[in-house]
Amino acid sequence: MDFYNAINVAHFDAGYDSLNWEERLHIALDAAQGLEYLHESCTPSIVHRDVKTPNILLDKNLVAKISDFGLSRAFNAAHTHISTVAAGTLGYLDPEYHATFQLTVKTDVYSFGIVLLEIVTGQPPVFMDPQTVHLPNWVRQKIANGSVHDVVDKKLLDQYDATHLQTVIDLAMNCLENASIDRPSMTEVVSVLKVCLPISSERQSATSTPRKKNVMDAEIPRQFQLMISGASTTSYEGSSFQSGYTGGVSEISHISGR
Repeated sequence: MDFYNAINVAHFDAGYDSLNWEERLHIALDAAQGLEYLHESCTPSIVHRDVKTPNILLDKNLVAKISDFGLSRAFNAAHTHISTVAAGTLGYLDPEYHATFQLTVKTDVYSFGIVLLEIVTGQPPVFMDPQTVHLPNWVRQKIANGSVHDVVDKKLLDQYDATHLQTVIDLAMNCLENASIDRPSMTEVVSVLKVCLPISSERQSATSTPRKKNVMDAEIPRQFQLMISGASTTSYEGSSFQSGYTGGVSEISHISGR
């Protein structure tokens, strides 16, 4: 892990070079393609179950990779879902999965929707404003009371494509639909994100299909016990899991060398 650092809202902090709009979209696309690979190209399919910014790692070229498979589950394509106790991280957890204990690939899609909003807004999934607020609710309220531009990270300094901003926000909110059946697949997510990147982009052609390179380990472990790091403090599984969002977001590391 010498070479990789988690992508999270800390990389938007003062003292660090802010990622521009295109860099953020590339990171989102890389992460989406990593999940698409797990869902569509692995046999059996793998549901990550703990998609969040600390589990999306960046190399020195800002290529994103999905990491930490400690909560992952194999998913037989012949079944519509598997029943298992709720697991994940507060702020990212699919409410349908939490309510029904029925796990599908759309559980990862919901969590990715939160990640996408973080990338656009620079806000954590749960924060004080002035009371505890869940990021999707904050975005909805801001847009309802103003415009989509009110949710954009100020560090972007209005340097973004307004049409593509609307597309990305709409995509994130589609990922966050309460009913999993109404959420897009990760393949659909990838297709939309590609539209928002310049055709001439150098990395566009390098990320045109589901890529193993966007998963941290080239060989998905049989028992899905890859890189369990700090999961006991931020991720939950079993009867001890409590619903709702009760404050603080756990500390997150800065991207080094920027």
